[in-house]
Amino acid sequence: LLADALHRHRGLRGAGPGRLSTGTDEHGLKIQQAAAAAGTSPPELCERVSGLFRQALTQAAVSFTDFTRTSQPRHQRAVRHFWGALRDGGTLYKGSYEGWYCTPEECFLPESQLAERTDAQGRPCKVSLETGHQVHWTKEENYMFRLSAFRDPLQKWLRDNPHAISPDPFYQRVLRWLEEDLPDLSISRERSRLQWGIPVPSDSTQTIYVWVDALVNYLSVVGYPETHGEWWPAAHHVVGKDILKFHAVYWPALLMAAGLAPPERIFVHSHWTVRGQKMSKSLGNVIDPLACIEQYTVDGFRYFLLRQGVPERDCDYYDEKVVKLVNSELADALGGLLNRSTALSINPSNTYPCFSESCFPEVLDHREAKGVGRASAEDYELVASVASLPLQVAGYFESFQIYKALECIALCVRQTNSFFQRHRPWKLDRKDPAEQLWLDTILHVTLECLRVYGTLLQPVIPHAADKLLSRLAVEPRERGLSSLTFLPRYSGKPCPFEGRQLGPDTGVLFPRLEKSGQHRVETKKL
Repeated sequence: LLADALHRHRGLRGAGPGRLSTGTDEHGLKIQQAAAAAGTSPPELCERVSGLFRQALTQAAVSFTDFTRTSQPRHQRAVRHFWGALRDGGTLYKGSYEGWYCTPEECFLPESQLAERTDAQGRPCKVSLETGHQVHWTKEENYMFRLSAFRDPLQKWLRDNPHAISPDPFYQRVLRWLEEDLPDLSISRERSRLQWGIPVPSDSTQTIYVWVDALVNYLSVVGYPETHGEWWPAAHHVVGKDILKFHAVYWPALLMAAGLAPPERIFVHSHWTVRGQKMSKSLGNVIDPLACIEQYTVDGFRYFLLRQGVPERDCDYYDEKVVKLVNSELADALGGLLNRSTALSINPSNTYPCFSESCFPEVLDHREAKGVGRASAEDYELVASVASLPLQVAGYFESFQIYKALECIALCVRQTNSFFQRHRPWKLDRKDPAEQLWLDTILHVTLECLRVYGTLLQPVIPHAADKLLSRLAVEPRERGLSSLTFLPRYSGKPCPFEGRQLGPDTGVLFPRLEKSGQHRVETKKL
């Protein structure tokens, strides 16, 4: 969802062609073992599970343009070519490797990252400190990558590009890793152990390490080795903190070794806990995103995750929190404001009313506005806040702080509700021409605020934003960010919406959720 919001925001800025690539990493020992345990073949297992991921992303309105499966011939050809570039660059050698291998994570772990435990039979065993997965001592002859030779180039890359990894705590973590020992990396497995993977070109006894294979998806999707130059290295990777080392140390080093530049940005996010506990199958507290979409709607669930998800730290999830946030910010504050300002009782002509400069004259500094015309000092504060909002939101998207962008929007929505409540337009006498002017101005300012919020929320709640903008009769070509201007009439410029007939009443913008997560008007289909 983070990647999707960034992609949608970029599209609305009109920043040229963009792609959102996702997919499934399908090779490796754990897939081979899972297929055997399920009594099926690895290709059949991958076909089914990949389909489930694709379906989940589609249901969550993730607007991916590419879905790469690492079992696809196009991808495998790219991996073989990439291996050849590493070999030709002299960064590979054959060596004997032994160590503790963690199959679920598909990597070797040093002693410092292990703990002693007992297995289900009460026998002593070693597990990964971070995940609790069991590790096994493995000794085999593999191809090794000279990772140790890339410490200086990696440090230089990061020093020259302080925003290469965001948020900053993760950038600092990678710098610390580069000060530690950087041993060479085993990048193949014996074919006798691992058949489900891409064979090493010109050595059929070895299989390419699953992480090398998987990371190349970022190149294969843009046409490596022929046409990738049109896109690479303008890539922004969005990754979980648990796979940071693969993306911020191994991958840039492999790219440099293959004669390519590292990606432009690596955005890193943390994890969700459930009522303070890590999600795990054994605890039975794993949250099913498809059930959440059904309970809270796509937009409700997207809004919660992006509004509450702080990339630099783990965030806590529980149902009551979703219901409370979605009801207060989407159903009540945003939906309520749209309903009240477009109700026929208050806007019987069903138009975008006119703005009166005599009621709301322009002042040079809103902080010194004592309230001229009919507008109060707080009204000028509101106008200043909403006018600066698009730029603020763009800055937060750029720095991977989408939650802060949504916080700013929510604050402005609250301010607009206060503005509407303060002036009680429903109490104004429409028969009095002066009152009518002021009533129209209040509605004009409110609808202008809503238009800005609807436009800015499109990357996060696409369906509700579309509904809101359609109600305000904002045409599809008028929904971009590059042309977004707020309240032009205030500074004496024409407003294309003024006097325009509003769109059809689209009903409740966002249904209130019940404590159980149900909509008040619906029963869950079992």
